[in-house]
Amino acid sequence: MLKRIGRELVEHAPFTAVGAVAGIIVMVIIHFANTPKDISHALFYSLHPLHIVLSALVTTSMYRLHRIRGKLWATVLIGYTGSIGIATLSDIIIPYLGGSTLNIPMELHIPFIEAEAMPFIGVSKWIIVNAAAVIGIAIAFWKPTTRFPHMGHVLLSTWASLFSFMAFGVADWIPLLPFIFMFLFLSVWLPCCISDIMYPLLWIGKE
Repeated sequence: MLKRIGRELVEHAPFTAVGAVAGIIVMVIIHFANTPKDISHALFYSLHPLHIVLSALVTTSMYRLHRIRGKLWATVLIGYTGSIGIATLSDIIIPYLGGSTLNIPMELHIPFIEAEAMPFIGVSKWIIVNAAAVIGIAIAFWKPTTRFPHMGHVLLSTWASLFSFMAFGVADWIPLLPFIFMFLFLSVWLPCCISDIMYPLLWIGKE
């Protein structure tokens, strides 16, 4: 198990780094284009639920593919906690801690429990975010798959983390780009590998 985890982390590092570089480029473009903060806010709340859909899909699929006779309640529990919990860590907690470390004023939001309305659609955030996890779990029941959803999961996580910085933080981002890259990398590399691979496999044991 430890060898598998180590191999997955090494294999994911280059792809995660490329995603983080792409995120930095987008941040530079948005900064110099003087894009309104509301755009970053709306993009975050669009990407975060999509991230959860793919996270729930991959986590649930990984468990189902390795433990075909797993109980329904266990499958739902693993898919839900592995997506909501890890996506919150990746998209919100790590960027918040990273911003706080860099002395950036950051707002802390936990969408899966917030009753505030989602931008544009007017539905409560907790409904949209939790529904996203249910959709991902349902898709995995219908057709479990991991490879391409996992790649999408990594990319969406990178973009969601990026817009978390820009939506909930206020700073001159250009001098901070090397540090933002580091936190973007960490917010995706460890949490995504944990939720998609390590977390479901820990429930499987030796199978």
